[in-house]
Amino acid sequence: MEEHNKTLGEFIIENQSEFQYSSGELSRIINSIRLAAKVVNYKVNKAGLVDIVGAAGEQNIQGEDQQKLDVYANEIFIQTLINREIVCGIASEENDDFITVEGSDKSHNNKYVVLMDPLDGSSNIDVNVPVGTIFSVFRRITPIGTPVTLEDFLQPGINQVAAGYVIYGTSTMLVYTTGHGVNGFTLNPAIGTFYLSHPNMQFLKDGTIYSINEGNYVHFPQGVKDYIKYCQLEEEDRPYTSRYIGSLVSDIHRNMIKGGVFIYPSSSKSPKGKLRLLYECNPMAFIAEQAGGKASDGFERIMEIQATELHQRVPFFCGSYNMVEKAEDFMMKAKLSKY
Repeated sequence: MEEHNKTLGEFIIENQSEFQYSSGELSRIINSIRLAAKVVNYKVNKAGLVDIVGAAGEQNIQGEDQQKLDVYANEIFIQTLINREIVCGIASEENDDFITVEGSDKSHNNKYVVLMDPLDGSSNIDVNVPVGTIFSVFRRITPIGTPVTLEDFLQPGINQVAAGYVIYGTSTMLVYTTGHGVNGFTLNPAIGTFYLSHPNMQFLKDGTIYSINEGNYVHFPQGVKDYIKYCQLEEEDRPYTSRYIGSLVSDIHRNMIKGGVFIYPSSSKSPKGKLRLLYECNPMAFIAEQAGGKASDGFERIMEIQATELHQRVPFFCGSYNMVEKAEDFMMKAKLSKY
């Protein structure tokens, strides 16, 4: 079978043996996400026609205005995962606390927890900019047969067994890894099937795009300011191109295809950074590393950070390996120059 004719379902079945625990549950989780993504995609593409854009009039745990589609996407993904009885717990950026899933037999026998940002970049919906879903899957560490605890969700990223994102753009794509490379599948909306369109996705070691909200320059740490100046210098292959959409999934997706670095640093306005370790940074870091890229908080590997709270924020540097390394060099030099 030609690669580009292979469906996501066929790909999952063919590669099921790569899963460390091949009982089929992890495959079913990916299948559930595929199903929920198709439903959300349908709503996202109708967003301009129905009363689903704009704010829902509430704020989430982060104090951000929840968009109507945020709430809808959250409910769809949660219900799809619960209905299929394959997870023992779910944590969402939109919910204050994690959800315990006991199963219809109340046995608490399922083995996986899913953490997700159901609709990343949703403030861009009203202006027709691509948005996405990000997900991360861990095997529980508490005993099977007992309710999940916070401990199951606060695992370091290196324990992830799968991670991915869906990008709802000019075409809808599902990109994911189970620790054996990164593959991208594009939705054929006419028949509702995802096809393998981007096998073995890889970051270029060196890119020419830097993605950062330069409007916040004055609030950035000195190391980030120095790196931005470096990107703008006219020497060697620079100046680099500045590209920033403000939708994490879109920015990372573009940079993985074209080569680049995405930076959302700490700032005087957000001293801990703004992106969430568990819902955004861990899954994107897993994908980046599996695609030959790198992800850190400017000093430390993202996937080795021990989470202490569900909605923990961290600075985020992610993308082409050599570009992230160079940004880290500037961060370390600035740190050392303080002493």
